[in-house]
Amino acid sequence: MHHQLVKSQLCWRAFKSQNSVLKSYYQALMPMLDKSAFDASFMVLDLEMTGLNPSDDQILSMGLVPIEKGQVILKQAEHKLLKIEGSVGQSATIHGILDAHLHQALPLHEVMDWFLSVTQGKVLVAHHAPLDLAFLQAALSQEGFNKPKLMAVDTLALERKRLLRQHETIKEGSLRLGASRERYGLPVYAAHNALIDALACGELLLAQMATMGGAKQLKVSDLFC
Repeated sequence: MHHQLVKSQLCWRAFKSQNSVLKSYYQALMPMLDKSAFDASFMVLDLEMTGLNPSDDQILSMGLVPIEKGQVILKQAEHKLLKIEGSVGQSATIHGILDAHLHQALPLHEVMDWFLSVTQGKVLVAHHAPLDLAFLQAALSQEGFNKPKLMAVDTLALERKRLLRQHETIKEGSLRLGASRERYGLPVYAAHNALIDALACGELLLAQMATMGGAKQLKVSDLFC
């Protein structure tokens, strides 16, 4: 039932989309939902932003890390810096990106074209995915895409579901990326770099799938909470 719900949502988005690029993007994702998690292609993403409000704040950097056949493909990982309007301001204290770092950054339209190209036919993955998706959808809207609606596997939601199933108390901060990784014995990484956080999220997903019975036993649609 859950599989059919996820697939019908995606079919409806493809049917309703009046943009040929988004329509083909949705259509390319549909076959992935029928595949096992081992056979599917994933693209783990992370963003650094000037703040947490997609209506007012801007994307500063994007990290993408692919997963194929249950393995992180580091040689295909990519990181982009984006031009913004104004200054990074106080957000620099969190992500360490300074105005000076953005002199060689790419314009938003170029990065969004690249994003749609390299993630087409791949299942997006993020930790606390609704926030990243909200920023991506706002950016796509800014570039002329009408009401874009993306979907992603959310490793935070998967972890919450697992802990609740085990009747564990979810304490404040216990679902953060680092805290979630710690429960699987994964190493500590420096946080707040989009590429490193995408890698950390990808490793977390592989560990989560292993506890769920293994990637070969799971359908992609099983990963959507």
